[in-house]
Amino acid sequence: MKEIDGSQAAMAQANGPALLLRGLRKSFGDVKAVDGLDLEVARGECFGLLGPNGAGKTTTIEICEGLTAPDAGSVELLGLNWGSGSGELRQRIGVQLQETQFPDKLTVEETLRLFRSFFKRGISVDESIETAQLEEKRKSRVAGLSGGQKQRLAMVCALVGDPELLFLDEPTTGLDPQARRHLWDLVDKLKQAGRTIILTTHYMEEAERLCDRVAIMDRGRVIALGTPQQLIATVGGEDIVEFAVGSVETSRAVVDAALLREIPGVQSLTVDGGLHRLSVSELHTAVPRIFAVLREQGLHLSEFRTHSASLEDVFVRLTGRNLRDE
Repeated sequence: MKEIDGSQAAMAQANGPALLLRGLRKSFGDVKAVDGLDLEVARGECFGLLGPNGAGKTTTIEICEGLTAPDAGSVELLGLNWGSGSGELRQRIGVQLQETQFPDKLTVEETLRLFRSFFKRGISVDESIETAQLEEKRKSRVAGLSGGQKQRLAMVCALVGDPELLFLDEPTTGLDPQARRHLWDLVDKLKQAGRTIILTTHYMEEAERLCDRVAIMDRGRVIALGTPQQLIATVGGEDIVEFAVGSVETSRAVVDAALLREIPGVQSLTVDGGLHRLSVSELHTAVPRIFAVLREQGLHLSEFRTHSASLEDVFVRLTGRNLRDE
């Protein structure tokens, strides 16, 4: 076997994936949180990890961050692993946890100076404050910040070491729409700067806007992987029609499925608790025909809505559950 010299090894490390997981497993008692997970994330990619609570997302991220040891499998970040390269990895990655607790009595500037002191190199405190749009709060104590301001502070604390690989674990959970969009703008700037980002989120609009590729997890395994557009295309139609019906005898009834499937353009049909969900390719022709089928059966609508197919619909089709189901 030809021996690889140090420069060749360094080049291979620099050109390899930012994150490589093989056969990753982690159990807590009888619960398999991660069950033989394989993932590969390219450098410069914004990669989304999606799934309902309990799917294994956070456990996977914590293993990648070196906070939790796996039961089996391998984890490689930037060509290194936590067993032999922990010191270097801590200098090259950034981590924003689901919830970050800062000392309340420190100011924004003091907090950033503290986190900056942990790294040999990085960005200045002034640049961090500007990046987080917290100039007016520089001297304010953490206790007086809003939820959105604290989340922006948490993100730039993860950035002060100028990391090559950044983990964002549900960074916008609990924020109002304006604060969420501020953080989206910040992530967009990080993407444009070429950073690799691993993002977990419950918000499908967030994943569709920010992520180059996404993996949907359920019960510790990846059940779908691709770009948001590729996954949405698997739903089979461009639009989703959801409705519930009632009759004289009952408040909710079920339409004859065969009649609905015969409607031109209907790609798929599911019924859950009386709620009919159809994937359709031509909304403008399918909706009038759905109404006609209901009239023929003497049924009336109690609910009706349409929307463009989304990642949420991909997950419902695969698992029968919503992404935010407990």
